[in-house]
Amino acid sequence: MAKNLKPEFLPVNEDDLKPSHRWNRPLMAPGTTQVDFEERVEFRRLHRYRLARTRQALAQSGLGAMLCFDQYNIRYISSTVIGEWARDKLIRYCLLTGNGDPWVWDFGSAARHHRIYCPWLHEDHVRAGNPGMRGAIGPEVGLFKQAAKEIKQLLRQEGVADMPLGLDLCEPGMLFALQEEGLEVRDGQQMMLTAREIKSHDEITLLNIASSMVDGVYQDIAAELKPGVKESQIVALATKRLYEMGSDCVEAINSISGERCSPHPHNFTDRLIRPGDQAYFDIIHSFIGYRTCYYRTFAVGSSTPAQRDAYKQARQWMDDTIAMLKPGVSTDKAAEQLPEASAIGFESEMAAFGLNFCHGLGLGLHERPLISRLNSFIEPYELKEGMVFAVETFCPAKDGVSAARIEEMVVLTPDGAKIISLYPANELPVANPY
Repeated sequence: MAKNLKPEFLPVNEDDLKPSHRWNRPLMAPGTTQVDFEERVEFRRLHRYRLARTRQALAQSGLGAMLCFDQYNIRYISSTVIGEWARDKLIRYCLLTGNGDPWVWDFGSAARHHRIYCPWLHEDHVRAGNPGMRGAIGPEVGLFKQAAKEIKQLLRQEGVADMPLGLDLCEPGMLFALQEEGLEVRDGQQMMLTAREIKSHDEITLLNIASSMVDGVYQDIAAELKPGVKESQIVALATKRLYEMGSDCVEAINSISGERCSPHPHNFTDRLIRPGDQAYFDIIHSFIGYRTCYYRTFAVGSSTPAQRDAYKQARQWMDDTIAMLKPGVSTDKAAEQLPEASAIGFESEMAAFGLNFCHGLGLGLHERPLISRLNSFIEPYELKEGMVFAVETFCPAKDGVSAARIEEMVVLTPDGAKIISLYPANELPVANPY
């Protein structure tokens, strides 16, 4: 069993920890390129902040080092990425000890590319790595054991081999190999989520830019939303526009219409949109890694009283929740503003989960805070200035098929939540009215 011996970790630069919020100025949503005549995103400051936040969380965690296979954590620590191809491969990994700088193992030639183009990393800290590509290379080749031995050597070299090792996620074979090296492995994902929960000025700017792209896509959707158009065609339109505007990943787009609205299926089909349908969409994409989650609901051509009533109720739940969101408020108090599962026709909070809740946004789609009736009364925690999250509401209509779905992205400022998802949503919009 590893001993909890804590050496003196590298000190964290207090200046790097400053999020540089400028609440006296408007939240920025500049263009997608850098310019010399105004400050936009300072990427090296962004890297220093994220690394400092990780170091601070690591020093307070009781862990000696953090080993990451989660792509969001790798990017947060090292400012490296090789695209969405790597998201589900579990092939890239990153190590940060309390006494050292980031180590990155990447796929083949990507490691050499980082050594050339990522001067914020030490060249000798970037290596080619491959634990087996989710079993495609058989375990008898010994790649897990090789990786674990290399990691153990580095932990010993940096003086933390006798301390617990944090790990976010991995293949079982990787976990077993680390344990066979005598390492005490603990859950490190909570530590990383703690590090990532407060967004800096640069992170908020990137999230606001990403949201501004979705503002524009909803304008295009409203113009195109007519009888005879397929749900899948709306997905194609939105995907094309986002990439044209500079998105680096269109992760998912929900496109739901008509009788598919209730219950919410969380996907899209080739269904043809019809006159009088209610239709809602969720646009999940990222700009320089920072994600949106942004629902809007429309009526097609005309709306019914049942549709308008459902929308009004979903909006009321939304507004009541947002009004509660302020620094210092406990998440259970915010969860009280959300409807109980029975209010939307579900038998339990688990069955209704994801329809009326709040979730943090950043490099990942679901970060802290996560506020819902499923978890927040059990484990409440304090909302903090600089958090960015999405607030989602859903209300089925009395006609039995329609439903309203609204989602706002908010930044928690000293004065409360500021909405950055700006496509109008106070009343049910009717697309292409007759």
